Amino acid sequence: MIQRVFISLLAGACLLSCNSETKPKDASTDSITENNTMKEMAKGSFGYDVNFLQQKDSSLIVLKSEDGQSQVIISPKYQAKVFTSSSDGVNGKSFGWVNYKAFDGPVDAHMNAYGGEDRLWLGPEGGVFSLYFKPAAKMEFANWKTPAAIDTETWSLKSADAATVVLNKNMTLTNYAGTSLEIQADRAISLITPKDINTDLGINLPQDIKSVAFRTSNSLTNKGQNVWDEKTGAPCMWSLDMFTPSEACTIVIPYNNTASGKVATTDYFGEIAKDRINYNNGVLYFKADGKSRGKLGIPPARVKNIAGSYDGIDNVLTIVKYDINPSGKYLNQEWRTDRAPFSGDAMNAYNDGPLEDGTQMGPFYEIESVSPAAFLKPGEKLTHNHNVYHFTGNKQALSEIAKQVLGVSVEEIEKVFKK
Repeated sequence: MIQRVFISLLAGACLLSCNSETKPKDASTDSITENNTMKEMAKGSFGYDVNFLQQKDSSLIVLKSEDGQSQVIISPKYQAKVFTSSSDGVNGKSFGWVNYKAFDGPVDAHMNAYGGEDRLWLGPEGGVFSLYFKPAAKMEFANWKTPAAIDTETWSLKSADAATVVLNKNMTLTNYAGTSLEIQADRAISLITPKDINTDLGINLPQDIKSVAFRTSNSLTNKGQNVWDEKTGAPCMWSLDMFTPSEACTIVIPYNNTASGKVATTDYFGEIAKDRINYNNGVLYFKADGKSRGKLGIPPARVKNIAGSYDGIDNVLTIVKYDINPSGKYLNQEWRTDRAPFSGDAMNAYNDGPLEDGTQMGPFYEIESVSPAAFLKPGEKLTHNHNVYHFTGNKQALSEIAKQVLGVSVEEIEKVFKK
């Protein structure tokens, strides 16, 4: 059945009135609270997160399907993040990771980790064209700072209707090479209907599977007077998805098994322990329990446009699909300047864990994709698409979806790290 999509703009527990520029067409007038008060919602539920986040952002947006089961929270105040989603209405599991403690400050000098199921960052983080270190600064944590435009500043809500929410941000950033970059970042976010899920993934959703999916179309425009090239440096788009881990959660990354060269970069934060990563017949498995900090990346020659995860405790299958360009030049994002700047990875995965002092931001895990370097002349634009899909329900049906999309069943995934 084709689902219509509705949009709610929230203020407290009520629907916001919209001005003429942002008033959604055919907007739902139903309160997001439905028959429940959000304060009664259990922590970990979508309703709990709606209640929490609408206290922090009065312009909060919720896209939802006609039956109210598929819902997605979008925040203009918090850098156009998709904070979280649900496949079962306000009572359903909240799929995104929200860092509740970060919202009350104080503002962190390096990064304000509010969480979010999908956020847009810009890269590179490190290297000779870094956007996170001032020119000539030593690349160490004391000097690392996430640009305010993607860390603390509000984005503009340009339009919102029953299908798509569009937000943007204009910014001026100086990279490590001293190049000033005039950037317009745009972000269009849409709920994906079951019919389009089937088309996107080449599947046929069973009746007993609940789903939610959203599409983000992200773009960078060169608003300055100078070209972005290999000499001046060029930014890239970086889509990062933060999810809640579990003891039985595994990231699954199919890769090109016929290409030459390394399969993955596994030493971003020190080499990943051998018992937390596994390669088998063109599929990489990475343990996502939030207990050991590690990051990996897949180079352009090996990358495919699909990845995912399976949580055996909550029985959640997550798929992430994104644009790739095997011939594109991807920026090296490591905190060092002695490696070729365009030798980076095309997608990444991260598992959170305690730092050396015992503190921990999460726990959470991430599946990430990046665009190639945006080599743009003045006025030109580069677009990067990144979609997220969640499925819950009958395990056998989930297994069939996993086999069709990731190439392995959920039973195979569960066995990888079982002791």
